[in-house]
Amino acid sequence: MATIKGKPIEEWIRAYPDLGPVLNYTPFFWSNPYVQNQQEGLQNQPLQLADIQNAEERLTRFAPFIATVYPETENTGGIIESPLKKADQIKARIEDITGQEIPGTFYLKLDSHLPISGSIKARGGIYEVLKHAETLLLENQLLSEKDNYRKMAGNKYREFFSQYTILVGSTGNLGLSIGVISAKLGFHVIVHMSADAKQWKKDLLRERGVKVVEHVSDYSKAVEEGRAEAAKDPKSYFIDDENSRDLFLGYTVAAIRLKKQLEEQEIQISPETPMHVYLPCGVGGGPGGVAFGLKVIFGDAVKCYFAEPTHSPCMLLGMMTSMHHTISVQDFGLDNQTAADGLAVGRASGFVGKVMEPLIEGIYTVSDEQMFRLITEMADAEGIHLEPSAVTGLMGPAYVVQNNPEVTEEHIHLIWATGGSMVPDEIKEADYQKGRQYKNNPDAT
Repeated sequence: MATIKGKPIEEWIRAYPDLGPVLNYTPFFWSNPYVQNQQEGLQNQPLQLADIQNAEERLTRFAPFIATVYPETENTGGIIESPLKKADQIKARIEDITGQEIPGTFYLKLDSHLPISGSIKARGGIYEVLKHAETLLLENQLLSEKDNYRKMAGNKYREFFSQYTILVGSTGNLGLSIGVISAKLGFHVIVHMSADAKQWKKDLLRERGVKVVEHVSDYSKAVEEGRAEAAKDPKSYFIDDENSRDLFLGYTVAAIRLKKQLEEQEIQISPETPMHVYLPCGVGGGPGGVAFGLKVIFGDAVKCYFAEPTHSPCMLLGMMTSMHHTISVQDFGLDNQTAADGLAVGRASGFVGKVMEPLIEGIYTVSDEQMFRLITEMADAEGIHLEPSAVTGLMGPAYVVQNNPEVTEEHIHLIWATGGSMVPDEIKEADYQKGRQYKNNPDAT
């Protein structure tokens, strides 16, 4: 009989009954029994408010450079930020799909439309590359923090960075964001891509001068290969999606920006009338960083939930069992095969899982069939096309209301739309048509 960490599967299910539906690929909501209030949950964390503020200050220093090399950011002064949009129409569709009345107002955080790389990864990935670039320049006395960073757009700096290589392992969007900004700075860039990565993302990276190394195996192998290659060269720098604090910090800055947007739109939240935030989750860095920042900035006025594919619930398995990165979905017989390439991760980040264990309210899973239908519903309702990964947040509000009768009309539901604007038109159309088939045959979802 197959065992996991020396225990047969039946013993695991007896210890954690919620494993049953998860291991049957059944969409499921898990309420986190380990969650604590803000004061307790943030007490012994490795990162604090000052770290988030330092990251925000660094991005502000780089804003003149960003505005120079990416004209599409000129209107925001080189600040990479996404819109916050009210979404009444999709709310009605979700109520129809789930048969669940959902008190509260729907909003979309459109990281799908972030400048430069069109996904949440533009936050963490671009931030870590910029921090590495700044560190190299400061160490070589080519830059002072008091300088106008616009000067980094010059050939002198591109030639300097061309001595160095940046590597990353990715299922798609992280590689895209890191590849695009690294190549713009002048670095050599190598992106190790897993089998689940979409072909168009590989093609786009190659068009930008990035070397793409394809692997027939999954995300973990791509990361492992990238890490090993970087270790051979002292001028190589590996961006580690599984363990990087800098990636994590880049994501946390979203909370500071969101606070300003809420104030501008006169949206008020409190512990009594909170904002429920739904974040698609792969290895955990992006949603973990955003959720951590939100907890630091808003405290108990936010409730955070992660969304994962039914075929790749790595964070759910790791957190439910408290085994975190020491177990994988494959250990439990799940195949890690999903159309949600950004979430096709078999093993969660140990760093993120442990940091977030006392801070998130729950995790739920979404089937691929549901994702495609949600793509179609979102396009029809709001005129916005999202990737399969990015629509998983939409199923969260119904789950939360089912499990929390205290949700009222004063509550906010914020769906974090993590990617989609860069998807080629022909793939958008194919995804839309697939979703229409599921919409016309709801039993299939």
